[in-house]
Amino acid sequence: MDKVVITGEHLTMEDVAAVAQGAGVTLAPYAIEAMQRSWDGVQTLLARGEIAYGITTGFGAFKGRIIPRHEVAALQRNLVLSHAAGVGEPLDAATVRGIMAVRANTLAMGYSGIRPHVVETLLEMLNKDVLPVIPSYGSLGASGDLAPLAHLACVLIGAGEAIYKGELLPGAVALQRAGIEPVVLGAKEGLALINGTSVTTTIGTLVNLQAENVVRAADIAGTLSLEAMRATPAAFDPRIHLVRPHPRQVDAAAYIRRLLEGSTFLRPHDPRDVQDAYSLRCMPQVHGAVRDTVAYARWALEIELNAVTDNPLIFFEEEQPVVISGGNFHAEPVGLALDYLKLGLVDLGNISERRIARLVDQSLSRGLPAFLTRHGGLESGFMLAQYTAAALASENKVLAHPSTADSIPTSANTEDHVSMATNAAHHARRVLENVEHIIAIELLSAAQGVDFRREQLGSAAELGKGTAVAYAQVRQYVPFLEHDEPLAPKIVAIKRLISSGELVAAVNAVV
Repeated sequence: MDKVVITGEHLTMEDVAAVAQGAGVTLAPYAIEAMQRSWDGVQTLLARGEIAYGITTGFGAFKGRIIPRHEVAALQRNLVLSHAAGVGEPLDAATVRGIMAVRANTLAMGYSGIRPHVVETLLEMLNKDVLPVIPSYGSLGASGDLAPLAHLACVLIGAGEAIYKGELLPGAVALQRAGIEPVVLGAKEGLALINGTSVTTTIGTLVNLQAENVVRAADIAGTLSLEAMRATPAAFDPRIHLVRPHPRQVDAAAYIRRLLEGSTFLRPHDPRDVQDAYSLRCMPQVHGAVRDTVAYARWALEIELNAVTDNPLIFFEEEQPVVISGGNFHAEPVGLALDYLKLGLVDLGNISERRIARLVDQSLSRGLPAFLTRHGGLESGFMLAQYTAAALASENKVLAHPSTADSIPTSANTEDHVSMATNAAHHARRVLENVEHIIAIELLSAAQGVDFRREQLGSAAELGKGTAVAYAQVRQYVPFLEHDEPLAPKIVAIKRLISSGELVAAVNAVV
């Protein structure tokens, strides 16, 4: 892969995904100059004997404790070591790689008072795949992602643990084997490394990119369900959507029409049966609203990727450094966006589960066999597939509780309002995974339903231009189920088809 250039200003969500999947990184020369200027500014502040939070003082509730200049370096090392207090399963390698790139990018803007050498060493670790072990939990989303980023910074200074060439090693050993010298932190540098939203933002970025994929997959699965249940296309008439012009509702309806182009599975107009149930008829309205949540999250995350999120910050007035304390580490903008995204994804799973329930219910599916099996009673068919979808949808409803609605004061009430945005990111990731499984179950059920419907309509019946491709993709991995057999591996196979982007790419190539 081409290297991603870290500038502090131009990191995209796609760049983060590329680094997460193995792309290398390099620093732009002007970013090096900006960081050097900021570091020089810190040295000037020290030489002037100024009191500056986190540089010559303690942290949090210790902000009033003045630190002698000869202990400033020890202060930064102690900060990193003491804040490495995370727990839980370590974050996966792709996420850790993304975090390293995002943290480097915010430091590269040149307001954090950190030497270029420190960021260069961080990127050398990334390029050589020395990946710190970062526990999942411990961040409040303010004062940034302190605990998880401290685990990252530990390895940078030769402490903590890292994965190198597939082996779990002490941080110092991993650096040595990779030929990297550990960093000795100077004034402000420990705080600059750990004070910011990089963990929350990275997880959110990777989730949002997958969410952009899964909303399309939901459109595809839902449209295949329309055909399996012989629905009417009337609800997708462009005139309906243009008079309620939410743009993503309009887009969703247009996409469904393109998927259905040429279909003979849909029922013709019947004045005694002009409309379908909401889970079919209202797909553009619901899926379009979910797309709104995804779009808002992208907007917020793209700003955050190129934002300075630590504290304090170094500015210059008439070429003289000025240190200003603020609160850019507070992850509320990201946390609210991820809670909103999470809620949208929950409802995407809810409406998909309702379509699955209709597919397996003989009284609601317009003539499909009960539970999509020929041998009902002797065999259970897709009965338990809907159970699984219901269980996942139910868990999502619990996870939908907004993390940002909660706050617990910390640091002796100095940090008296926190965002809990990192919890929002973790929950959004879990919800996304559940929804991918629900959509996979719908695709399997709809494909089974299409095969039964084709028997009723005759072999000449044609799926839509887009849904025909989707059906073929499903059948490439899972054949028609003539008899009962374990469904779990088939659900996993179709979930992979969705999460890899293969399904959406294949369909979009024709529509």
